[in-house]
Amino acid sequence: MIDHRDSIDFANTNIKKLFGQFFFPTLLGMLFSMAFILTDGIFVGNGIGPHGLAAINLVAPIFMLASGLGMMFGMGASVVAAIHLSQNNVKAARINVTQVFIAGVLVSLVMGLICYCFPRPVLSLIGARGLLYDAAYEYYIWFLPTCLLTMIESIGLFVIRLDGSPRYAMLSNIIPALVNIVLDYVFIFPCQWGLMGASLATDLGGLVAVLMIGYYMVFKTKTLHLYRLKTTKKSLMLSLRNVGYMIRSGASGLIGELAVAVMMLTGNLAFGKWLGTDGVSAYSVACYLFPVVYMIYSAVAQSAQPIISFNYGAGEQKRVFQTLSFSMTISITLGLIVSIAFFLFPNEIVGIFISGGDAAVMASKGLPFYAAGFVFMAINICMAGYYQSVERAGMAVLVTVLRGIIFIVIAFCVMPMLWGDYGLWLAVPVAEMLTTLVVIISQTAKKR
Repeated sequence: MIDHRDSIDFANTNIKKLFGQFFFPTLLGMLFSMAFILTDGIFVGNGIGPHGLAAINLVAPIFMLASGLGMMFGMGASVVAAIHLSQNNVKAARINVTQVFIAGVLVSLVMGLICYCFPRPVLSLIGARGLLYDAAYEYYIWFLPTCLLTMIESIGLFVIRLDGSPRYAMLSNIIPALVNIVLDYVFIFPCQWGLMGASLATDLGGLVAVLMIGYYMVFKTKTLHLYRLKTTKKSLMLSLRNVGYMIRSGASGLIGELAVAVMMLTGNLAFGKWLGTDGVSAYSVACYLFPVVYMIYSAVAQSAQPIISFNYGAGEQKRVFQTLSFSMTISITLGLIVSIAFFLFPNEIVGIFISGGDAAVMASKGLPFYAAGFVFMAINICMAGYYQSVERAGMAVLVTVLRGIIFIVIAFCVMPMLWGDYGLWLAVPVAEMLTTLVVIISQTAKKR
């Protein structure tokens, strides 16, 4: 069997080379996840129709919550465990990893039980009403296992990268994505299972990912083995304390995913109010594309995180700032490339998902405006990841709350009143730009 473990020296390897060891496998793995998201949109848009895209868009915030919880646990554990490893405290790092996996499983089960037992209140809360309710319910009820699996997957990917195996983490993205793509086509077209088929394909892909992570943790891990925890009252209290600290350290990861959910939910309500059902369908194209862009920047932040956290714990500030500077350059460059593509080819991009009709026209006109904020988003995500990696959880949370909740809600309320339909599409860019201004002001004040 091929050994996918990598020889990684966090303390001495050149920063650019070290970053590349994490970034390229992480980005490639996420690109396959993005390929699945896009393919899913293409299959649903062409095999089911615009109402299918709108239904998935309505349910997406639930997935974002599950993914965010996984990000919170995974990134929090990675930050804390990396600092322990930099100080040669391997036992503490193993205990942290074990505690966070147990916490993730328990939280995922509770969340799944609540969503399964109370579907109508949950769907009403996320805006599934009228003609879209039945379609949203069909997707939702079969999609719940994915929400549970993605939480464990997110935790596992962070742990595997920190353990020095970014290539195996990459495979844990690629193989499930390929399974998703194949089953998506089979279930939607030959089987004609509609939204149930789309969600079932995603469930099975997520199961493959969790099985791969379980195999790694049992048979392949180098340093971060699972540790047998004591069950005494004192040990349980210590576990709760440790999990609480990891939650605080990784909180911006959860808020970041919730921010995407807030953007989708607020945008759905705003587009529905101003432009009706066609507006929601047009916005669903942007919502399909947003996680793709977000994943690119997240790949940069996740690649930099273990490097920054390890060297921060070791007191190597020069290497910390070298990593931040390099990751920021990569993020801004990628932001410019993606923005230019959206400006130049909006019709072609929208045509991949829906063709003809008012929704396609709205999406084609709005997409270039929507893309205006991608560079600002790149800066914000990069800085939030940096703050998180050096245990400045408060700043990480502030940046994420501003860009994804406070400014975005205000922008969706105010921008349409100022600029009509175009104001709807500019709401996200304005929120990102305002957050970047706050980051610049904060950094300038700190230097003084």
